[in-house]
Amino acid sequence: MPLASIPSPSQGVWQLFGVIPIRAYALCIVLGVVAAVVIGERRWRARGGAPGTIVDLAVWAVPFGLVGGRLYHVITDWQLYFGEDAPNRPIEALFIWNGGLGIWGAIALGALGVWFGCRNRGISLSAVADTVAPGIAVAQAIGRWGNYFNQELFGSPTDLPWGLEIDPDRPGTVPGEDTYHPTFLYESIWDLGLAFVLIWAGRKFALRHGRVFALYVAGYTLGRFWIEGLRVDAAHEILGLRLNQWTSIVLLIGALAYYVLTRDKTGEESLGTVPGDDKAVMTASRSEDGDDAENAAATGSDTASAAATGSDGADADGADPAAVSEDPDEPADPAHPADQADEPETGGPVAGEDDKSQRVSATAEGEKGTS
Repeated sequence: MPLASIPSPSQGVWQLFGVIPIRAYALCIVLGVVAAVVIGERRWRARGGAPGTIVDLAVWAVPFGLVGGRLYHVITDWQLYFGEDAPNRPIEALFIWNGGLGIWGAIALGALGVWFGCRNRGISLSAVADTVAPGIAVAQAIGRWGNYFNQELFGSPTDLPWGLEIDPDRPGTVPGEDTYHPTFLYESIWDLGLAFVLIWAGRKFALRHGRVFALYVAGYTLGRFWIEGLRVDAAHEILGLRLNQWTSIVLLIGALAYYVLTRDKTGEESLGTVPGDDKAVMTASRSEDGDDAENAAATGSDTASAAATGSDGADADGADPAAVSEDPDEPADPAHPADQADEPETGGPVAGEDDKSQRVSATAEGEKGTS
C-alpha cells in the first residue's frame, strides 16, 4: 500500500427523499453539458452572434450526442451485453446512467444534430464548431468525474502518491493491487488544459473556418492515445493497440489534414439571423428606397415645373413666379420698374427679359429720333 493515494467514493448514487435516485455519473454529464452551453453562448455573443443561438442548437446536439455516444459504446463493447458470458443483460445497453458513452460517437452524431439546427437558422457549421470547441473540452473534463464515482476505466496498477484506490471486486482489478492510475483525472486535467490552449490559439492566430475545432480534435486524440494505453479494462485490440487508440490515430491525422488544407481559407462565415430581423431589415430598406424615390420624383417635378416657367421657382428677390403679370408691358415686380431692370446674376438672359430689353432699346431710339 503506497504512503498516499486517492480514495474512491463509497457510492455513486444518492436517494433524494428516499425515492428519487441521483446518479453521480448522470449528474457529471449534465453539469458538463451546462458548462459547454454557457461557455459556447458567451463566445458566440462575443463573436457577434445572436443571444440564445447555442442554447437552441444544444436542443439538437444533446439528444443526438447521447444516442451516438451510447451506440459507439455498445457497438465496440457488444460482448458486455450480448456475449455468451456477458456481465450485463441486453436491456442494460439502454441504461446510460450506468456509464458507457463513447466520445467519438457523441461528437459524430452531436455534430449531425448541430448541422440540422444550423441549417434551419442559416448559420455556418464551421463557425459554431470553432465557438463550442473549448466548451466541449471543459464538458469532457467534468464528465470524466462520473467514471471516478463509478470506479471504472482506471489504469494499470501504480504506487505513485496519486494512485487511485479501487475496490477489489471491480471489473479490471488485479489481485493483490489496491491502487491504479487515475486515468479519469489525467484526461480531466488534459481536457482543461486543451480548452485554454484552444481559446488562446483562436485569439492569437484568428483561427476560423473550423480550424479551432480541428485543433480540439487533434489535441484531444493526442492525449487520449497515451491515456488509453494506461487502461486495463477489457477492449478490442488490433496489432497490439486498443481500438480507441487506432481511432485516435485516424482522427488525429484527419484533423491535422483539415487544418493544413484550410489554412488559407478566408471569407465571412454566416452567423445567421434572428427570426424576423431579416424581414424587418428588408422592410426598412424598402421604406427608405420608397422615400428616396418619392423625394426624387418630387424634386424632378419641381425641376420640370421650374424649367417650364424658365426659373428656379422664384426670382432673385424671392418673388413667386405665379405673381408675375402676363401683361408684357407691366413690370415683373412693382418695386422694380421696367426702366430699372437688372441684368441676370448668372450672366445669361432670363426668360422674358429679352422682350423687356428690346422695348427699352426701342423707346430710347425713339427718344433720340425726336430730340
